[in-house]
Order: sequence, then C-alpha cells, then structure tokens
Amino acid sequence: MARASVLAADIRKLLTGRDRVIIGVTGEPGSGKSTLAEQVAATLYSEGIPAVRLPLDGFHLSNAILRALGRREHKGAIDTFDADGFISVLERIAAGSVRTIYAPSYDHGFGEPIAGSIAIEPNVQVVIAEGNYVLDPSEPWNRIRSLVTQSWYIELDDAVRRARLLERHIATGKAEPEAATWIDAVDEKNAERIRLTKQYADRIIARV
Repeated sequence: MARASVLAADIRKLLTGRDRVIIGVTGEPGSGKSTLAEQVAATLYSEGIPAVRLPLDGFHLSNAILRALGRREHKGAIDTFDADGFISVLERIAAGSVRTIYAPSYDHGFGEPIAGSIAIEPNVQVVIAEGNYVLDPSEPWNRIRSLVTQSWYIELDDAVRRARLLERHIATGKAEPEAATWIDAVDEKNAERIRLTKQYADRIIARV
C-alpha cells in the first residue's frame, strides 16, 4: 500500500486547478494494473477524494458474441472489446457530465461483463481507467491519450507475472494444463502488443 499512497499523493497534486483527473493505466496481463488502480482509488477515497476505477474488462464482448464471431478462444485480444463503448464513456467523463455515468464492471468468476454496475457520480474527482489497450496507437484506441490527464505503464518481472496469471486462470476454473496453454497462446500474444505501448506512457511504474 506504500506505493498506492505515493501515487495517490501525486494524483492530489494533479488535481490542483482541476475539477477532475483521469489516469490511464495499462500493462501486460498479470502485471497488477487492476489491483494497483483499486488500491490507489481506495486510498484517495479514504482521504475524502471521490475516486472510481473504470476497468476496460467491463467492455469485453459477451461470450455469446465472441462465439458468434469465432473469437471466444482469443478473449482478451484487442478486437474482443467494445472499444467505442469504452471511449464514449471516457469522453463523457472528461466532459464533466452533470449526470451520473453508469459503466459496466466484469465478473471474473462468471466470465462476463455486468452492465451498469459502476456509478460515476458528478462529484467524482478521480477516475482511474485501466486495461490492456489504454495506450494502443491504433484507431479508435489512440483517442484515449487525449482524454486522460496522465498515463501509467505497469511493469512486473515476467516470471512473477506469468505465475500470477496461472493462479488467476486456475482460480476461475481452468485446469492447470489448460491455463498454461492459454497463457502461451493468448495472454503472451497480447502482452507482446501491449509491451510496445510503453513508449506512450507518461510514467513507468515497477511492481513487485
């Protein structure tokens, strides 16, 4: 939590002269971006600063749609997300809507997004938008960089990252051999693409 406290303090500085700050967070699968984003948001909230984590995972296409597209076995690839939906929500957040903005979260156990389960109230001062492709340079993802106040890239030792991925997949129902195959065939392919977006980050954050 020490790292979260430091990052929260830096966000407080960014709030000077601003009504709202949007932080874009990315990193390879298993790097801990969701956990760190949640910790930072919780730290800010405990200090009286309304903060919300907005996960790209909530914008996964449903498993039914992915099966129809023949992409179910590639879930997590860049084309398995509703990019325009995610960006539309970010645009509304950046515009400072006076109405509550509702966004989907993601149930990792069930493996599906949950519509309207995140409420971003008008008084929210910090939104931490995190996900695999927040800094991807392709259309329409490249529009995100103009919407965030600052972008972070999370780094983690590859061996540790892969071990955590294996634990995550097993915890959500995959047998160990299936989980290991998925990491090699899907997660690491996505990681290669995400790694190339590091150059666009305002800040590199090493995780342990």
